[in-house]
Amino acid sequence: MNYRGTYKNWPDFIAGFFERERVTDLVLLGEQRYYHREAVEAAKARSITVTVTDFGYLRPDWITFERDGMSGGSHFPRDPAAIRRLAKGLPEPDWTAQYADGGVRMACGDLLHNFANVLLGWLYPFYRRSDRRPHTLLYTASCAVRLYANRRLREAAELFVKDISTSGARYYVFPLQLNFDFQIIAYSDFDGVGDAIRMVLASFARHAPEDAQLVLKEHPWDPALVQWQTLMSEIAATLGISGRVHYLRGGNLDDLIRGASGVVTVNSTSGIRALQLGRPLKVLGQAVFDIPGISFQGTLDAFWSDGTIPDAELVRDFLLALSHTVQIRGTFFGKAGLTAAVNSAAWRLVNNRVGELEIEGRKLTPHEHPALMVPQHDAI
Repeated sequence: MNYRGTYKNWPDFIAGFFERERVTDLVLLGEQRYYHREAVEAAKARSITVTVTDFGYLRPDWITFERDGMSGGSHFPRDPAAIRRLAKGLPEPDWTAQYADGGVRMACGDLLHNFANVLLGWLYPFYRRSDRRPHTLLYTASCAVRLYANRRLREAAELFVKDISTSGARYYVFPLQLNFDFQIIAYSDFDGVGDAIRMVLASFARHAPEDAQLVLKEHPWDPALVQWQTLMSEIAATLGISGRVHYLRGGNLDDLIRGASGVVTVNSTSGIRALQLGRPLKVLGQAVFDIPGISFQGTLDAFWSDGTIPDAELVRDFLLALSHTVQIRGTFFGKAGLTAAVNSAAWRLVNNRVGELEIEGRKLTPHEHPALMVPQHDAI
């Protein structure tokens, strides 16, 4: 069904559609797009079950699949005791990657979607974009140029990571996110990545130990329409810390995190990777992994000196509970991974088991069903 009306009339249209078609479930790719927010509101007013999906909190071959909302809007518990209860008795999943996203399929899908919007946009004259992503022609060209340029810097980036991670120096990592990411727009108080850079550098200059360094790592898909490296350099010069901050366009993130004294993030899933690697973590936005005992709960200013190693047992329980509730195994852009994800998602929807665990008299194994589940927990 094609909706070609105005955004103003969308709430009435979608509410009428729900009632006319007797809709029982609403499934969305993210819940923060303009049209999705209106649809969610109309669905909840009619007791329609809302399920949200997107790329997984766990990487590389997991997909988020949960009730009502994700990230800052997730129902996943933030209480350590609740997480420990949730994880008790659950079997350990096989953490090795089982599926892979196809880079070519991903690129083709993105190009097809965006150029279809450009070429066929006249069919939907009132459509209102929800994201801040630049115009397709500008974004695509910029990404191509940046990816090519970064490829030429790959060897230097890898060498930098090797040198700093094995040097024994005290350094912190700040992985940047995309400026138009809904994680930034919807689940943080920042107006954009630039605001986050300003805050982190100012705090680092005032409160980090004088021998500490800071590495800002560019997001691999950043089109560089805003030159974060230039902004970082200007701020660092003003603060007198130019020799202590670095901008990285590539390199292995795992290796960089392993040698770090801590990781600062707004709410990137690189934060979960920091936890898996046992490094202190400070979260600046809203995130499902901002939990006492896992992430540092003090101020950013205090983190530089007082950041603590996460509780390894609690991290294990968190990952275990997360994998068995609001994550399903699979990928969006690989055939085998997509098939597995669709089968698991369909089973959970049909059996009303989204975000739940269930053990029916015995422990199921991952080979019996990818959606391992214990009696419903209110928190989920």
